Amino acid sequence: MNFLAHLYLSGDDHQYMIGNFIADFVKGNKKDLYPLKIKQGIELHRMIDDFTDHHEITERSKARLRHKYGKYSGVIVDLYYDHFLAANFGEFHKMTLHDFSKSVYEILEKNREVLPERVHHFLPFMMERNWLLNYASIEGIGRALTGLSTRVSFENKMNESTVDLQEQYASFENDFREFFPYLESFVKDQIVRFDL
Repeated sequence: MNFLAHLYLSGDDHQYMIGNFIADFVKGNKKDLYPLKIKQGIELHRMIDDFTDHHEITERSKARLRHKYGKYSGVIVDLYYDHFLAANFGEFHKMTLHDFSKSVYEILEKNREVLPERVHHFLPFMMERNWLLNYASIEGIGRALTGLSTRVSFENKMNESTVDLQEQYASFENDFREFFPYLESFVKDQIVRFDL
């Protein structure tokens, strides 16, 4: 999953949210340097990624793309799923996507001192362009995929993958809607374990 899903799945706990957001920028056991709930948020992020990467439904989504995008199919599907979450956010959360995005940015800004240096570099750009809100449109997802394609050192065609999304929109959305309740249930179970 991508930024929006990780943030949404953190629930109302700001510390889990921070950990879940920064996890890709905290390598290995450096998570142990953070306060307990941020550390658990980092662990939760890794569990979410592992669950998503190995689930049969996401495998089905990736299989539609693998012939063209190879190992980047998973990255693309993560963004597709964030698009479907964003486009239908009112079905999942009591807040609008606009208000949720604003709230997340405020939480991250208030906790800048615990964010890794690499996050400091991209967060202002993320906020200015309002990535979370823009995931709701195909154009917004296209910009995110184009940005990713330029940051990857190997040749890839991720910037072209919105064409595949549009051509098979219903199939990918059906996969997302089938998969996401499993992911939500999995995350709730992990958070209950953290709280024991």
